[in-house]
Amino acid sequence: MASRNEGERVLALSLQLTRTHDELRRRIRDIKAGLGRAGGIDEALRTHCLAFCSALTTHHRGEDEGLFAELLRERPDLAGTIANLVQDHTMISGILARVVELAGQAAEGRAADGQHADPAAIGRELDGLAAIMESHFRYEERALAAALDAGVPDTGWSGPVLSP
Repeated sequence: MASRNEGERVLALSLQLTRTHDELRRRIRDIKAGLGRAGGIDEALRTHCLAFCSALTTHHRGEDEGLFAELLRERPDLAGTIANLVQDHTMISGILARVVELAGQAAEGRAADGQHADPAAIGRELDGLAAIMESHFRYEERALAAALDAGVPDTGWSGPVLSP
């Protein structure tokens, strides 16, 4: 039986996950706004972009390797939902790799083909990423809230998942 403090923390997990997602949403908005102001991508903006990509990757890896494994042990009925979320993570990972590639090229002032880098290309990738993230986050928050609030053993997954 969980103590009262543990129970209160468990009840807050869905809210903590939503707040983490909100922070990731804010960070991508800030990067997109900075890209628009700069008219290109400078080294500082590239650094912010890379930090965001790393944070989102860490968040998803923590879910895949920790939170989702625990949820499956507690709630095997969520297997289909978790499989969908993991599939989303794989797709998002591919977009993140493209964003990192474009950010590096734009910061160096070149495209992969040796031509001048197009900062608008990174903006388009970020727009697509933001749309997919939003859909993914809403689905995850809706589909997992009850299971999170019912309690999920924390085997160390909360650090990477809840700390963007």
